[in-house]
Amino acid sequence: MSREKQPFDPTQPLVATGNLRRRHATSRVAQGLAIAAAVAAVAVLVIVVWAVVNHGIQAISWDFITKGEPDGIGPNLVGTGIIVGIGTLIAMPIGVLIALFLSEYAGRRGVRTVQLLMDVMNGLPSIIIAVFVYILIVEPTKQQSGLAAGIALSIIEVPLIARGTQEVLNLVPGAQREAADALGVARWRSVLTIILPAATGGIVTATLLSVARAAGETAPVLLLSSFGKGDSFHLNPLEELPNVPVKIFQLSEEANPEGFTKAWGLSLVLIAIILALGLSSRALLNRSKRKLSR
Repeated sequence: MSREKQPFDPTQPLVATGNLRRRHATSRVAQGLAIAAAVAAVAVLVIVVWAVVNHGIQAISWDFITKGEPDGIGPNLVGTGIIVGIGTLIAMPIGVLIALFLSEYAGRRGVRTVQLLMDVMNGLPSIIIAVFVYILIVEPTKQQSGLAAGIALSIIEVPLIARGTQEVLNLVPGAQREAADALGVARWRSVLTIILPAATGGIVTATLLSVARAAGETAPVLLLSSFGKGDSFHLNPLEELPNVPVKIFQLSEEANPEGFTKAWGLSLVLIAIILALGLSSRALLNRSKRKLSR
């Protein structure tokens, strides 16, 4: 005799079936894998930072940071600052203008096309960008320079600034745009006086993140500004400028324990700068999001 199917009673408590238990088990496994991946990533970062600090802290001193070779790395830090500064001065206005085009003027098809180009540009290996700039600038002039290295870094920074700024511009409330249009304010004026000021914190955040990325790039400076002398301070970007990544590479190639210690010290200084930029950018981003959400 067949068992009759009971009608559904919404007042009855839910009872877990085998299918529901399997979904819960799968969810717990996926959550465990995600947590394990996050812990592994943090553990790798901690191990790397600890190794650099452990090996490089003994090289850190005031003379090491402020003096030139053979005792210090001051000219290398100044050279890196000039090269990255040139790249940022070139990349920031271009990236912000691209982001404004995507968020305020481009149609859906234009947004997809430009975003795809920015993603491809962001994925280009830095060595390819370095070779391109070498052929474009260094080979015709037969002269390496900090300017050439800065141009290469600007190509790396542009997509980072553009995409980061675009995300922040999209957070600006649409009511502000609508209010400006209702008052008859020209689009360019509303962009300059309303949208950009509201997104300033996010733009600075995207710029700092791009600077942190560019400061650690080795291939561009290795091809475009590797002959700079670190014994004195050089400020002319039309000449080779000493810089931190190239100096770390040179010291690591020497069969000298003291050179390895200096390389670790340089690495520690570079990581400290990158971590400071990263933390500052995160703090500014959180502040900008709170401001835009009010």
